[in-house]
Amino acid sequence: MIREITQEEKQSFNEYIAKIKEINSKSLNIPLAHVHSFGCQQNVSDGEKIKGMLAQMGYGFTSDTAMADIIIFNTCAVRENAEDRVFGNIGALKKLKQQNKGLIIAVGGCMVQQEHIAKRIRQSYPQVDIIFGTHVMHELPRMIYEKLAENKRQVNIPDMDGVIAEGLPVIRESKVKASVPIMYGCNNFCSYCIVPYVRGRERSRRPGEVISEVESLIKEGYKEILLLGQNVNSYGKEHNFSFARLLSALDNFEGEYKISFMTSHPKDCTFELIDTIADSKHISYHLHLPVQSGSNRILKLMNRHYDMAHYLELIEYAKKRIPDVALTTDIIVGFPGETYEDFKKTLELMEKVRYDSAYTFIYSKREGTVAAKMDDPVSDEEKGRWFRQLLDVQNAIGETAYQRFVGKTVRVLCEGIGRTADGLMTGHTRQGVIVDFPGDNGSIGKYYDVKVTRALPWAVTGELVGNAD
Repeated sequence: MIREITQEEKQSFNEYIAKIKEINSKSLNIPLAHVHSFGCQQNVSDGEKIKGMLAQMGYGFTSDTAMADIIIFNTCAVRENAEDRVFGNIGALKKLKQQNKGLIIAVGGCMVQQEHIAKRIRQSYPQVDIIFGTHVMHELPRMIYEKLAENKRQVNIPDMDGVIAEGLPVIRESKVKASVPIMYGCNNFCSYCIVPYVRGRERSRRPGEVISEVESLIKEGYKEILLLGQNVNSYGKEHNFSFARLLSALDNFEGEYKISFMTSHPKDCTFELIDTIADSKHISYHLHLPVQSGSNRILKLMNRHYDMAHYLELIEYAKKRIPDVALTTDIIVGFPGETYEDFKKTLELMEKVRYDSAYTFIYSKREGTVAAKMDDPVSDEEKGRWFRQLLDVQNAIGETAYQRFVGKTVRVLCEGIGRTADGLMTGHTRQGVIVDFPGDNGSIGKYYDVKVTRALPWAVTGELVGNAD
C-alpha cells in the first residue's frame, strides 16, 4: 500500500528538527556533519535530503571525518565491492569514536535494509549509534534527537514499503544540475537484483508534486533536471499518468533547460515514450536502455520480460525517430548458467546496436536473490576472459562512435573544467555527449554553440560558435 506521511508525522518531524537545533545552538562551535553516499544517483539524491535535514538542525558540514560531530554513511547494496568499502570505512571510525565519545555514527540505506547486513553491524560494529533502513529517512531527526537525549543506540529498519515523504529539505550538490526522484522501489524482481528487496515495491510521487518541483528548479536557474527512479518507464501507474505524459508536461516551461532520466527498463519502454522524446524541445536525446544480455535464454533466467526481437525493435525505432540518438546500456557477464555461446550473442548484439558506451559488470552474487541459488559452473578466470573480450569489442566501437558529430555544431551546457587539455571547459550535449571547449569558470551554467572538431572514444572537443545566450 502506498502512503504519504501524515500531517501529524510532518509536525513531529519539524518538532525534532527544532529540538536538535536548540541543542546545537548551545554549542560553543557549530557542530559539523560528514555525509557520504555510496552508489547510484538515487542514493546521491537521498544524501542531499540528509544534508538538508542536518542543515535545518543547525549542523555545518565537513569533508574530514576527524572534524565531524556526526558521520552518516548512506549505503549501496547493488554490488559486493560497495559493501566491502562501507565495512572498511565503518571499521576505520572505531578509533575516532574512542577519541571522541560524543561522536554520532549513523549507517543507513540499501545495504542496511538486508537483514544479514544489519545483524552484522549490530553485532560487530558497536561504534555505530544509528542504523536506519531505506523506508525511514524522514525519521532521522527523531533518531538523532533520541541518541543525543538518551544516549541509546537507535535501530529502525521496518520490513515494509516506504512512505513518500514530500517536502524534505534539500542541499543540492550542484547549482546547475538537479536530481528529482519521481518514484521509488521496483516490481520487476530481476533474478540477480537486490533492489526490490531493499527499496520496496514501486510507488510514484503525485504528478503535480513532480511538475511543481521541476518548475521551481527551472525558475531558480537550474539548467538540467535528472528524473530518477529504479524504473522510470513504469512511473505513474497508480495515478493513471504515464511517464511519457509526465515528460510532455515537463517539456513546456519557459527557458533553456534539459530534462534527462534514468533508469529505463526495456519491458516498459514504448513507442509513445520514444515519440515524446523525439517531438520534445527539452528532453535529452540519450536513451539508456539496459539489455544485460544478448541471449534470450539468459534474459529468461534473469526474469527480464523481453526478448531480443522486442529490444531491437525499440532500438531501431529510436534510431529512426531521434536525430543522432545516443544509446547506452548495461551488460552483465558471467550470469549463472551462461555459456560461451550465450556470451557470443551479447557480442553480436553490441556489434549490431553499436552503443556509444556500455556499463559492463561481471556477475556479482547478491544474497537473497533468486540468482544466488543458481548453479554457476563457469570459473571466475573464464568470466574474466569473457569480460576482457567484451571490453575490446566496445572499445573498438567507441573509437569511432562520436565521429558522427565531427563538423556539426552542437548545443552544450557548460558544467565545469575540461579534462582533455588545459584552458578548456566541459559540458554535455542534448545527447549526453561530453564536449570540451574553450572557456573559463564564468562559463559554468551557460549554454554554448560548439562546432565539433575532434572525436575521442569518450568525448569530443570543439570551438565556440558565437557567444553564450
